[in-house]
Amino acid sequence: MTVTIYSQHKCYRELSSFTNPLVVTAVYKMSQVAKDQKEQQFTSTVHRIRITLTSRHVRNLEKVCADLVNRAKDKQLRVKGPVRLPTKTLKITTRKTPNGEGSKTWETYEMRIHKRLIDLHSPSEIVKQITSIHIEPGVEVEVTIAQ
Repeated sequence: MTVTIYSQHKCYRELSSFTNPLVVTAVYKMSQVAKDQKEQQFTSTVHRIRITLTSRHVRNLEKVCADLVNRAKDKQLRVKGPVRLPTKTLKITTRKTPNGEGSKTWETYEMRIHKRLIDLHSPSEIVKQITSIHIEPGVEVEVTIAQ
């Protein structure tokens, strides 16, 4: 009868004369390799992903943000956001009359650019599934993967 006890630090404690120690050592090494591969796979697949959404239309932007966050929460991912960044206002002031005659009247045009940030902690394959939603017209999406 052979009594083999596996522990974390030692491969075996007691072997009979019929057991080959090389076989037991090989089993130990293979299990250690499997643990190392699992650890590498786990650490290499989780990424910090930042999704930047930009648009001139607030309603379209908010709808896309809500869709992305809902899909991420359905997949049970860690989500931070949407973070609302300050609105950029671009202004152009120009004369109304094309020839310069008449009273000096001015027209001011402005364009407001709204920006949102969403941070995710997930594998990149799941992000591909999340971002495959219908994106409203006029909304630009930028995906940045860190680590």
